[in-house]
This record gives sequence, C-alpha cells and structure tokens, in this order.
Amino acid sequence: MMSKNVVAQSPLQRNSVASLDQKLAMAKRCSHEGVVAGAKAAALATIATAIPTLASARMLPWARANLNHTAQALIISTVAGAAYFIVADKTVLATARKNSFRNPSSNREA
Repeated sequence: MMSKNVVAQSPLQRNSVASLDQKLAMAKRCSHEGVVAGAKAAALATIATAIPTLASARMLPWARANLNHTAQALIISTVAGAAYFIVADKTVLATARKNSFRNPSSNREA
C-alpha cells in the first residue's frame, strides 16, 4: 500500500488558511451585495429614464425627428448600465471598508 503524502500543518498555517477562507467568504458577500444594489439601481434608472425619453420622442418635434427606436434604447440602456456599475462599485467599496474597520487584526498578517 502506498501512503499519502500528508504534511502536518503548523497552527500558523492552519490559521492562515482559515483567514484566507474567511476573506474569500467576505469578498463573495461584498460582491453579492454590490450586484443586488446595482441591479436595483439599474431597474430604477431604467424606469426613471424610459418615461421621459419615450414621452419626449412622442411629443417633441425635434425628438420625434431625431430619436429613432435604437437611439431611445441606447439612451435608456446607457443610463441603466452606468447606474449599475456606479452603485455596485460604491456598495462593494463601502462594505469592504465597513468590514475592514470591524476586524482590523486580520489586515495585519505577515
């Protein structure tokens, strides 16, 4: 029978692996919060942009002549995409900052 090469980990290595797992879990949670907040902001921005864009394309002569369906969709989707990325980025950074102040000892590992 062949034995497996198992190396005993020192307490420092085990602590380091646990710390990395904890940091990975925290990063996943931060990014998930960012995605959810970004999606909510994108949905709100879509509605807030679509109503005046579609209304002006029907009522204003300049907009009726110059904004076809593709231009209207581009305006709405650009605002929604910008809102998503801005809010998601701010949320991830705020969550990471909050967590770094909550557990400052984990930031000082050698």
